[in-house]
Amino acid sequence: MKKTLLAIWRIVKNKYVAATLIFLLFFIFLGENSLLVINRLSREVSELRKDASIIEKDIQQDSIAAVSLYGNPDAIETYGRENYYMKRENEDIFIIKD
Repeated sequence: MKKTLLAIWRIVKNKYVAATLIFLLFFIFLGENSLLVINRLSREVSELRKDASIIEKDIQQDSIAAVSLYGNPDAIETYGRENYYMKRENEDIFIIKD
């Protein structure tokens, strides 16, 4: 055991090996562009891409709804009643939620 530790110490004591180890430790754990930071940022990018695809789908649905509402007063009234709970005069609205 002691001989193996001595052999490892002799290898690490070499200035080129020591510099390489320090560089690798810095590259993996420390600094602005460490592998840990890059991994975290790549996860954030993938989450943002998922959010962007969901938002694009919502935009497509809203644009289809906008086209169907354009110039159609009955559709506008139906949309307002269903989504914003608008009512006519002398009318009561009962909202039942599950």
